[in-house]
Amino acid sequence: MEEQKQFRCLRCGNCCRWPGCVRISGAEADAIAAYLGVPVGEFLDRYTALMPDRQGLTLIEQVSGSCIFLEECEPPACRIDPVKPSQCRRFPEHWNFPGWEKECAGGAALSKGETEK
Repeated sequence: MEEQKQFRCLRCGNCCRWPGCVRISGAEADAIAAYLGVPVGEFLDRYTALMPDRQGLTLIEQVSGSCIFLEECEPPACRIDPVKPSQCRRFPEHWNFPGWEKECAGGAALSKGETEK
């Protein structure tokens, strides 16, 4: 019986550097604001924007396109990791895009069979 390979995040931070929307729910906004120790209104004003489809909120990006909460250290880190949005937690098992494996250290390792089984 063949063992199934499993994705293991190698903390390259590339998923946090891709430009694009990171949709957040009201409950996620409340949790992130509490984690940061700021009122929800302040969090919404400082760190979110209306989604292009006007159907919710997204975290804003840095000028580079990276997530506003990406800390460029070694290894890169998420400033809100314990309460990060489900979209972030669910990558790549529940959402990804064609070619993501080439951009993600964990995806590249998975493609080469270098992950733990």
